[in-house]
Amino acid sequence: MADMSYLLSFIAVAAIATFATRVIPFVFFERHTEHPLIKHLGRYLPAAVMALLATVFLTRSGNWSAAVPGLDAVLPGLLVVAIHLWRRNALLSIAAGTATYMVIQQTGFLSGL
Repeated sequence: MADMSYLLSFIAVAAIATFATRVIPFVFFERHTEHPLIKHLGRYLPAAVMALLATVFLTRSGNWSAAVPGLDAVLPGLLVVAIHLWRRNALLSIAAGTATYMVIQQTGFLSGL
C-alpha cells in the first residue's frame, strides 16, 4: 500500500510540474507579446531548435561507417525537407521521415550499401 501511495504522489507531482512548466511562460509573457525580444525569439527560435534537432539526429542516428556514410539518416532527412517544401505540412513531413527511417532501420534496407 505504501508503494502505491508513493507512486500516486510521484505521478501527481510530475503532472503538476509538467503543467506548470507549460503554463508559466504563457502567463508571464501574456502582457509582453509586443516586446522586441519576444518577437525576435518567436521568429528565429523555432528554426534554430529544428536545426539543432536535425543535427543531433544526423550525428547520432546515421551509420557513418557504412559504405555510403549516413545514408540511412540522410535519406529520411531529405524526404522530410522535400515533403515539407512540397506540401508545407510539418506533421506530414515528419511522419513520412519517421516512417521511412523506421522502415530502413527495421528491415536493414540500406545495410548492403
